[in-house]
Amino acid sequence: MTEQSLADAFRVSRSPIRAALALLARQGVLVKQTNRGYFLKALPEAKRAEPVAPTSESDERYLRIADDRLAGRVDDHVTETQLMQRYGMGRREVQRILHRMEREGWAERKAGHGWRFAALADNVDAHAEGYRFRMLLEPAALLEPGFRVVAPELERVRRDQQMLLDGGIHRLSRATLFEIGSDFHETIMAFSGNRFILEAIRRVNATRRLLEYRAKYDRERLAGQCREHLQLIELLRRGAREEAARFLRKHLDVVRALKTEPERHFRAAITKLAAQF
Repeated sequence: MTEQSLADAFRVSRSPIRAALALLARQGVLVKQTNRGYFLKALPEAKRAEPVAPTSESDERYLRIADDRLAGRVDDHVTETQLMQRYGMGRREVQRILHRMEREGWAERKAGHGWRFAALADNVDAHAEGYRFRMLLEPAALLEPGFRVVAPELERVRRDQQMLLDGGIHRLSRATLFEIGSDFHETIMAFSGNRFILEAIRRVNATRRLLEYRAKYDRERLAGQCREHLQLIELLRRGAREEAARFLRKHLDVVRALKTEPERHFRAAITKLAAQF
């Protein structure tokens, strides 16, 4: 690995790259050979991850419609008959899928005939806007005068996060992982006692659902998010709401950057690392 090739790849100067390589060498990931540079060491075989739950045939059909909706191949207004003809499904199957979409908040039955799809966060800019909106609202919710922690509910979401860290991250489907993450944040918002805040967060989650379903999931990164969720739970248990609000805003900002500005986030991390040397 050469400093210059990595600097070119990440569009940064050689100084932060040099610091990162030195750190990786101290951690045993790389080995430095005099006058030759850095080389990747033979690493021990990674622990085999538990298999991800297979996607059911019904889920595949659901995701096919979701893909077509994200790509603009399905109109805002559809009928059950149109979906039956397009996807070669029976009416009962189409109805099951539409009712699932309705429960998830991105489709609704029209007053007359047919169904209407809601607007979606279908690009990176819209996805980032959703996170910035949450950064404004979710930390403020923790400071609402009516905020009250419901201990059994807090314990329930704590068990969910611990289950993910204990192997669920590598075992569960993307859809299930999204549901658990959304449920965590919506449960905390419900503690605010403000119905408008909870409804707003539910709507944001509905608009980003499909993009999250189809995104390339970094399951190892998700483990870090779970650990931060557990930290937030501990702060709420102690009643440290102001500290929890600051922590939640930072948590959302980091996730936003990771999902919508991955290259910029990496360059910032490298620069920050270099400043330590």
